[in-house]
Amino acid sequence: MLDIFSTLQQWVQSNETVAIATVVKTWGSSPRQAGAMLGLTATGQMVGSVSGGCVETAVVQAGQTVLAADQPQLLHYGIADEMAWDVGLACGGNVDIFVQPLTQLALPTLQAAIAKEETIAIATLIASTDQAAIGQTCILTNHDDDQIAHEDAVSVLLHAHAQHGLATKTCAYIHIDADTQIFVNVIIPAPKLIAVGGVHITQALFGFAKPLGFRTVLIEPRQLFGSADRFTNADELCNLWPDAALDSIVITPSTAIAVLSHDPKLDDPALIAALQSKAYYVGALGSRKTQASRRMRLLAAGVDQAAIDRLHGPIGLNLGGRQPAEIALAIMAEIVQEQYQ
Repeated sequence: MLDIFSTLQQWVQSNETVAIATVVKTWGSSPRQAGAMLGLTATGQMVGSVSGGCVETAVVQAGQTVLAADQPQLLHYGIADEMAWDVGLACGGNVDIFVQPLTQLALPTLQAAIAKEETIAIATLIASTDQAAIGQTCILTNHDDDQIAHEDAVSVLLHAHAQHGLATKTCAYIHIDADTQIFVNVIIPAPKLIAVGGVHITQALFGFAKPLGFRTVLIEPRQLFGSADRFTNADELCNLWPDAALDSIVITPSTAIAVLSHDPKLDDPALIAALQSKAYYVGALGSRKTQASRRMRLLAAGVDQAAIDRLHGPIGLNLGGRQPAEIALAIMAEIVQEQYQ
């Protein structure tokens, strides 16, 4: 949803009638996995994808019916071998897709959670003997309490499965019984890479990070070094002093921080803040001698040893390269490696 949400908002603001199609189950070589989403409007616009292109037309047509009748549908498609080959698959597959009108009341909740970079779990009743209940949804974030807004049986059921989705961070297709099915879609914030220092290594680092799905943020108080002209691949530029900048940026367990200015005046305040944050990765440029001196300064500044031990320094995997792009590659490799630890 993260990749299509801004378009959905624009459509709603333009008074478009909008439906959402979500992949809820796959077998074989389906092009998209459970949780993939496509948005569509009554006027024929679309954004996102629920396949490699092989069932999009049929889904959009079904979406028109859903919007006209204001009634969700659970669709099933079998992808023939020859069609699968056309979209780059080795063999056929099957996919279930749930199409429902977008509830405008859900948009503020989703917008707030996305802005705060919270994990979101959306539990939806996708099959039931009670046709009126199909499409009923519970949206939870990892900062919600355990209160249930409505205590009817379906709400209680959806709430419980949404909570489980938040705990496991895994999408799930759940058969309650032969007639009742729930899908839990879990939307995890995009990983974020914060770099301190507008240097050549940072330019190359962001070039590696963007295709890997990272949101890139540059902290550089020297505006000449941290300009938009030099960092066209930065999602955000922050020209504040590092400690103030890090205090103003949302840092989550999916955030990586690379301190690259190689200037203690910038590096030290950045590391003092970063090492005490929720970031899963903190690394700093410098030789082993530089790292030893840095660790002594951090300890003297009151950073506890356990936090200092989190520091990756010298930064990056030891790939042997010395050019800015080679160092950036080593840093990005270590960040990705740590992401999956």
